[in-house]
Amino acid sequence: MPLLYVTDLAYPARGRRYGDEDVFLTSRLREHFPIALCHPLDAQALMPGFDAVIVRNSGPVLHYQEAYDAFRAAALASGTRVYNPLTGRGDMAGKQYLLDLTEAGYPVIPTIDDPARLALLPDVPSYAVKPKQGADSIGLTFTPHPAGPPGEILIQPRIDFTYEVSFYFVDDAFQYALYAPDPARRWELQPYEPTPADLSFARAFIEWNTLAHGIQRVDACRAPSGELLLVELEDLNPYLSLDLLPADVQDGFITSLTESLHSFLTASA
Repeated sequence: MPLLYVTDLAYPARGRRYGDEDVFLTSRLREHFPIALCHPLDAQALMPGFDAVIVRNSGPVLHYQEAYDAFRAAALASGTRVYNPLTGRGDMAGKQYLLDLTEAGYPVIPTIDDPARLALLPDVPSYAVKPKQGADSIGLTFTPHPAGPPGEILIQPRIDFTYEVSFYFVDDAFQYALYAPDPARRWELQPYEPTPADLSFARAFIEWNTLAHGIQRVDACRAPSGELLLVELEDLNPYLSLDLLPADVQDGFITSLTESLHSFLTASA
């Protein structure tokens, strides 16, 4: 079954090398599937010639929002198989999930979208304010007096966290974890050995998202109190930092992804 692999090989991601990762990943997937690469702006036009589309390091959607919306609408209308499936409830659907998870009492950085509701957040010296449709820290500001159009921004308490940690899953199976010991260097990552409590934390969000197939990354921070808090649930095109992994972990990830793709293609045939 031929796959159309969507990536922006030249996207200038800070601290990440999209092109290198996708060249490596497609070289391994090619052992199992006929595969062709394309830019996200070309995905809608090219996808009718393929059995499925796999969206990988395609960059922040806000840079090509109109083209992405058209691709998504066309894929849903034609029944084209897209991996990750377009039913994700995390970043794939915008940032509303941060509000929903806050309301539901999940361990997430408390989030509101209206300055009038500031009393619902912890009283802190500074707050993070960012566009609700933002990505990759675009438009992020810190201020003691949050302001902005209700419903169009996200407001969170600024937390002096100890470190950030990411948990990587294929379907509902944990693959590996990486963390940034220095909060000021988000993408200088090292291997992280999660505790059972860490994995329980991450799995709660994988279960909440209800994606039967796909690659997901659960980003969290270690709060001063010692608890983990969700920063982001990336279910659209999470960067995987494969170059930082030992060969055996890389191989295990490729095996899991290959099996997931086979299962996805069979189940949705």
